[in-house]
Amino acid sequence: MRAIVTVLGKDRVGIMSAVCSLLAQHNVNILDISQTILQDYFTMVMLVDTARCDLPFADLAALLAQEGEQRDLSIRAQREDIFNAMHRI
Repeated sequence: MRAIVTVLGKDRVGIMSAVCSLLAQHNVNILDISQTILQDYFTMVMLVDTARCDLPFADLAALLAQEGEQRDLSIRAQREDIFNAMHRI
């Protein structure tokens, strides 16, 4: 299954590394990634493949959200089909 991971927050060293490391620890493959800094704010959107993930998707999403809280970031994961349905006009 593919999913969209979004990361938003005040820019600082190590954000991308922390998120990518967490995904790698659970066998989540990053298919595409876009990140930018808007003034002092870090924004990143990732398309990931969770087919080999060692956790149920809900647990992975909760783990990412928890990592975000610890780092004062918003980290959200949504299944790609739900993300697309929400953003379809």
